[in-house]
Order: sequence, then structure tokens, then C-alpha cells
Amino acid sequence: MRDVNLNAMSQFEAVARLGGITKAAEELAISPSAVSQQIRILEQQLGVKLFQREKRHLSLTIDGERLYQTTTQAFQSIREVRTAIIRQRESHNLNIRISPSFGERWLAPRLAGFSSLNPDWDMRIDATPNFTDFETEVVDLDLRYGEGGWAGLYSHCVIHDHIFPMCSPAYLEKLRDISDDPREQIRQARLIDSVKAYFRWDYWLARNGIQGARQTYPYRVDRSSMSIRMARDSAGIILESTSLALEELRAGTLVPVSAEFDAIEFPGYWIVCPARHMNRRAVRIFSEWVSGQAEDHSAEARAFLESAALRSRLEHKAQFVDAP
Repeated sequence: MRDVNLNAMSQFEAVARLGGITKAAEELAISPSAVSQQIRILEQQLGVKLFQREKRHLSLTIDGERLYQTTTQAFQSIREVRTAIIRQRESHNLNIRISPSFGERWLAPRLAGFSSLNPDWDMRIDATPNFTDFETEVVDLDLRYGEGGWAGLYSHCVIHDHIFPMCSPAYLEKLRDISDDPREQIRQARLIDSVKAYFRWDYWLARNGIQGARQTYPYRVDRSSMSIRMARDSAGIILESTSLALEELRAGTLVPVSAEFDAIEFPGYWIVCPARHMNRRAVRIFSEWVSGQAEDHSAEARAFLESAALRSRLEHKAQFVDAP
């Protein structure tokens, strides 16, 4: 037997489900005569009667009932899949990867605003220090900490970071009880080391010509979010950034150790992905939103530096260390 005509099968299912040819024709947006013709063709193919015709009333035969039970389940499944596909097409699905502390401290507080603007989006956010292998992983874009230069990938710097020593006001008062000299304060302080930061204490101390500081580091942590919390609780001094600690700096729970030390500025956070991913509408929309948020943040960070009389100096360091 030849393959069953799916068009005829669809029209049979509609007639059986709706109880008449006219109603089926209306749903299918075709003429009643076209539906009747397809039913006759299907009956000829199968060699059985599918309907009992009594005046203007149709009722299923035993064979018709058997066929209807199968076809209605099949076409219902097809309709459900079609609806799901349409919904997925009309919604936006985005998989992003992000440096952990940046995700927690910077992106997370802003996502509610993005969701209110884009309520139909579905997002998966993977906060990990591991950079994405775009050839083997299903990731649309990476929001990554570093100085750029990822070979073969599109990269766009969204935030220039500003890094300087900071601590709680209470801890700074203790250091000022020891000395009025900021360099001596650094020498006497407990230095909290963020081990995955791009700029660390050994580099900063040498850059500022400070010798004799406690470089044994009583606290070494691999998340900037942890070091910020520890400094806020007066555990010591951190060498951290306005990108991650701006909330505490503006609230005054963290303060710069001294305006004598310049803030190190460097291109810190980047949108990274294969260039072809930027052709995706969802990637472009999210990237533009991130860039807008980053511009606002950078303006706030610069305003804070100015209010604290901190100068900043653009700087690059040869050795790359992965992100906090």
C-alpha cells in the first residue's frame, strides 16, 4: 500500500474531532467539498468506510474510531510541538559565562532591571573562573576578567577597572594609631591577598617602592567577593577594584587607605565570543545592555575617585593571571 496521504489524514482527524465536514473546513480554511474529497480518497486508500452517513450526520465506524484514536493523539502532539517551537522562536534564550565575583557583585544586582525590560527571556548564567571553549561548549558569550587578546575571538572591553588599597574605617583608624605615614601603615597592616586577581600585592608593593610589608599574607582567598567581605569586617587591607567594591566604597564601609597612592586603571572586563555569535539578535541585545550598564558604572566609579581625590593611571602588566 502507498504511504498514507498526511493531508487527507489531517482532514479526517479534524472532521472526527469536530463532528462535521463544515466545521472541519472552517478550522482548516478550505472548502467543505475539498474536505469531502480527501475523506473519500482516504477511504479508498484504506479500503474501508470511516464514517456512517445518515442524512447530514456523520458517525465514526469501528475502523474510523480506531484510526481517529491514533491520529488525534499524533496531531495533538504535533500541535504541541509546533506551539513550543513558536514560543521558543518568539522568546530569547541566552547562555552566558562570567567571572564569579563579577557575576555576584556586578551583574546580579542589575539583572532584575534587564528582566523587567525583557520578561520573555530565558537565561542560563554559569559563574566560573574557567574560560569558555566555544568549540565544545554551548555558550553564547563570556563576560571575562583580563586584559584582552583572546586569539580568534571577538572581544570588547566594557569596563576599565580601578584598583587601589582599601579597608574598613575602623581598621584604618587602628593603622593611623600606629603611624601617620601611609607607607608605614601598609607595612604594619594585614594584607589580604586575592590570589586570582590581575594585580596583586607583590606587584603593587614593588611598584610603590614599599619594602618590609607582611608579604606572608595571613589571608589568601580565591574570590574577590570574600576578600571584600573580610575587609569590610576589619580583617585587613585588600587591593581591590571599584568594579567589585563600589557599593561599599560609596556607602563608606570601605575607604581608600590613602590618596597618596594612585589607582591603577586597566581594561578589566570584556565581552568575549566568536565573532559569528554577534550576529545573533539575543547576543547583540544583551551585549548592548551590558555596555550601557558599564558606561553608567564607569561614570559612578570616576565620580567616586574624584570625590576621594584619587588619581588614576592607565597601566598594563605583562603576565596574565585569570579572574577572581
